[in-house]
Amino acid sequence: MHLTRDEELLLQGERGDTLRRAMEILVALGDIYGAERLVEIKSAQIAGVSYKTIGDAGLEWISDLDGRVAVPSILNPAGMDLLRWREMSIDEDFARKQLEIIDAYRRLGVTIECTCTPYLLYESIAARGDHLAWSESSAVAYANSVIGAMTNREGGPSALAAALVGKTPLCGYHLEENRVPTHVISVEADVREYGSLGFLVGKIVGDGVPLFMMRSRPDRDGLKALGAAMAASGSVALYYVKDVTQEPPQYEPSACEHLVIDEDDIMSVYNSHADVDIVALGCPHCSLQELERIADLLEGRNVSKELWVCTSRRIAESAPDIVKRIESSGAKVICDTCMVVSPASERFSHMMVNSGKALAYIPGMCGIKASFGSLEECINAATGGS
Repeated sequence: MHLTRDEELLLQGERGDTLRRAMEILVALGDIYGAERLVEIKSAQIAGVSYKTIGDAGLEWISDLDGRVAVPSILNPAGMDLLRWREMSIDEDFARKQLEIIDAYRRLGVTIECTCTPYLLYESIAARGDHLAWSESSAVAYANSVIGAMTNREGGPSALAAALVGKTPLCGYHLEENRVPTHVISVEADVREYGSLGFLVGKIVGDGVPLFMMRSRPDRDGLKALGAAMAASGSVALYYVKDVTQEPPQYEPSACEHLVIDEDDIMSVYNSHADVDIVALGCPHCSLQELERIADLLEGRNVSKELWVCTSRRIAESAPDIVKRIESSGAKVICDTCMVVSPASERFSHMMVNSGKALAYIPGMCGIKASFGSLEECINAATGGS
């Protein structure tokens, strides 16, 4: 991989050990994936934040770094609400370690907004054609597909390395020739919850690039749910929806695998939730519009089961009246974290979600049963149908 003179100096440690280590990561990845050079990035989104997922080794690695990030950088969800963690029954030791992780990132100049939906908070963080280094799978799918930016699915260390240097290897989805569809998916159904469609298609296409032909037109929240589910049940980082997202580069339809998804296929994702003891929403984090819808559905009702509504702190603080309406039912609006990366989920036995991403991850990452339902079904389950 060709390096500029300045990049060579970074790699030789002329600008300090932290930048040397960051360059070593980027060069190693560039060599593995055949990148010709590094490319400047607009922003970074960094995973490896929850103490549950990175543990003491991750905390030690981050704490040993110094310097400042070179581009706007934002964090993925942590393992707890940073302010209300006691209400989640998080133990003191976990909370202390989690806050140490947050402080380590803060010292590096990373914005402490622990969210999987940075695009809902800062419009300037990504635009069409921008090169990024994002690591949250759902955010990667959204950036590539809905925004039209260009990013690979980075690991936590590589995203942080890119943030520190301000560059990432020019390979994968940073190259137009790798952004062509591999599958054409004809959806012969009116989709209610796009997470169910995504959960199904992700398992089929793996790391492919699906192009959807749909009757319905998903809005931005629908696109968010669709991409998040495909990224979790498969490894989809880029997709297209005909007449909704950007058009794909020129491609040969005969080179694509063609699939048909019907109503029965989609309904197969929905399953029994008779014995759920918790309902969790907001994976990815709820938008303001989703919070409003949840508040409307909970109006005049009280929860009989634990109900979590996960969102970013910035969105929650922008809508105190909506949060109050939700919490007046007995539900909890939880910030900075989600049900997938928090140990708080492990206290339960069966979680109901309206997220294909959570459905894919909860059993393995939390060790509990997960069931899928529509938002209305989730609210009904949490309120006993009252």
